[in-house]
Amino acid sequence: MIILFFGFFVNAQNKQLLYNFTDIPQSLMVNPGATIQNNAFFGIPALSGIYAGVGTSEVSLYDLFADDGVDFNTKVRNAVYSINTNDVQRINEQLELFNVGIKIGGLFSKNYISFGIYQELNAFNYWPEDLAILAYEGNSSNIGRAFNLSHLNAKGELLTVFHVGFHRKVNEQFSYGVRAKLYSGIIDISSTKNKGSFLTSLGVDNTYIHTLISDVEVRTSGVAELREEDVEGDDVFNILKNRALLGGNIGAGVDFGVTYNANDRWTYTASLQDFGFIHNKTDIETYTLKGEYALEGVEIPFDDIVNGGSVSADWQEIVDEIEEAFPRDTLRDAYTTMRPLKLNGAVIYRFGRKNKKVLDECNCTSEVNNGYPSSMGAQLFAETHSRYPQLALTLFYYRRLSNFFRLKTTYTIDKFSKTNIGLGISSHFANFNFYLLADNLLEYYNISNANSASLQFGFNYIFPKKD
Repeated sequence: MIILFFGFFVNAQNKQLLYNFTDIPQSLMVNPGATIQNNAFFGIPALSGIYAGVGTSEVSLYDLFADDGVDFNTKVRNAVYSINTNDVQRINEQLELFNVGIKIGGLFSKNYISFGIYQELNAFNYWPEDLAILAYEGNSSNIGRAFNLSHLNAKGELLTVFHVGFHRKVNEQFSYGVRAKLYSGIIDISSTKNKGSFLTSLGVDNTYIHTLISDVEVRTSGVAELREEDVEGDDVFNILKNRALLGGNIGAGVDFGVTYNANDRWTYTASLQDFGFIHNKTDIETYTLKGEYALEGVEIPFDDIVNGGSVSADWQEIVDEIEEAFPRDTLRDAYTTMRPLKLNGAVIYRFGRKNKKVLDECNCTSEVNNGYPSSMGAQLFAETHSRYPQLALTLFYYRRLSNFFRLKTTYTIDKFSKTNIGLGISSHFANFNFYLLADNLLEYYNISNANSASLQFGFNYIFPKKD
C-alpha cells in the first residue's frame, strides 16, 4: 500500500511569485511580453534558475509518519479513505543551464532577444481511489462493487528545452512577446485513457464469480533501454546526455505574452505557455491489457502438485483461456503527447508617493512603476490536464524598498492549500542580481505537514538601462 501511495507522488507549475516580478529577468520565462528593465543580462550557468515544487492535495507525510501515538496501519487506512479520485499529487523541477537576454539597438531598439536551455521534470497523478481500496481491502469485503480501472491516470516526463524569445515594446502602453521552444524528450511515461472494471459477485456454479473488463494502456518512451542488464552507470549517463542534446524524441512549442499599461496606475498582463507537443518515436514500449473474462472458481489440483504430478488439463485450460482473453501486447508504435498548457492573467494597481530621487538615480525601475513604490493586484492561473484544469487564484503585493532591494508577497488559493503565503526577494548590487522565491511559508515550521511547497532561486548579471 505504501508503494501505491508514493509511487506517483507527483505540477501544477504555478509560479505566482515570479509572474510579474519584472525586476527578475526570469519573469520573461512565464510571460514573454513582460516589461523589461535591463539592456541585457546573462544568468550564471546552472545557477540562474533552480526551481523545485511538490504537492499533494489531501494527505501529507506528517499524516502518515507523525509520532502521535496513532497506529501506522490506522493512519494508512485513514489516508486511503480520505483521498478520492479528484485529489492530485505532483512534482515539478526545473534547472536553467544558461539564459541570456539582450536589447537590440539602432532601428530595432524596441526589440529584445532572449535564449537559453533548461532541463525539466514533471509528474502528475490523479489518485487511483478504487485501485487503492482494492489493494488495501482486497475484494472479499467488496462483493458487488465494481472497481473502476479508469482511476489509473498518471503521467511523468523528463526533457530538455531549447528556447529563443522575441519581445517588442510597441509603445508606452503595449508590449508583446513570443518564445519558440524545441523539446528534447528524455523519458516519458503515461497512462491516462484507461477503461474497465473488476467485479466480484455471487456466482451460480460457485460461491463467487470474478469479472474483469479491461482496456488499460501504459505508454513509455526511453525506459526500455535503461532496463537492459548490460547497461551500467556510465552507460546510463551517456544515454541520458545524448537524449538531452536532441538525440531523443523531438517536439516543438511556443509561448505568448502581453502587457498593457492602461495608465500610470493600472496594468494588465496575460501569457500562454507550452502550447506544443513531443513526438515519441525512440525506445518505445506500450503495454496493453485489453479483454473481458469471468471466472467462477477453479479446482486447484493440490494433490498432483504436492506429489510432483502434472497440472491437470482443466487447470491448464483455465490458464490458457485467461491468457487468450487478455493478450498482453507490447507495442512499439510512435505516439505524440501534448505539453500541459499553462495560462496566466493578472491585473496590477500601483500606489504610494512617487519618489523623484529614486527615478533619477535608477531609470531601470521607472518604466514599470512610474515612480510608485508599491503595487498590488490579482493573478489567475490555469493548467490543463487529462481530466480538468488545475486552477489557482493569487493576491499579491509588491514593494520597492530601495534601488537595491525589492520584495513581493502572495496569498494563493488552489487545490493544495487555502493558506498559502509566499515571499519573494530580489537584490541588486554592482549589477549582480540574486533572487529567492518561496511559498507556503506558514508550513515551514513543520514542512512534512505541508500539502505543497516550492522554492526558486538564481543569480544573474544585469546590464541596467541608462538614459
